[in-house]
Amino acid sequence: MSKKKYVIGIGLAMFGSALMSAAAPAPGAAQAGGNNPIQATAESIAAGQKVYQRYCRGCHGPNGEGGPQAEGGTAPSNLTDAKWDHGSSDGAIFTVIKNGIGPEYAMETWGDRISDTDIWHVVNYIRSLAKQQQK
Repeated sequence: MSKKKYVIGIGLAMFGSALMSAAAPAPGAAQAGGNNPIQATAESIAAGQKVYQRYCRGCHGPNGEGGPQAEGGTAPSNLTDAKWDHGSSDGAIFTVIKNGIGPEYAMETWGDRISDTDIWHVVNYIRSLAKQQQK
């Protein structure tokens, strides 16, 4: 292969790679805009349920109905009702899970323990809980 063809081939490969990465944003990239980059498929909801049961059920209950008020604090939110105190968009829910709710952080930050992809799965799972409750 000539040097010219080799350079053109590398250039095309790099251009294609750049296009692919631009078309597929990182899982956390949409958090500010509110758009969930992970479709709410049965697989995503099941993955979110698994993460929820491990990290969230202790406060929000096994089915998302919320928990008892902590001493001197607030009661964990009911995730199945229509009332959302800290944003109702997928992006806002993602941000609450990732960064917590300050200044007291009654809802602690989980971004250092749960990947962005898994947080999006949890958002899909929480949304499925609310839909089940509305039926």
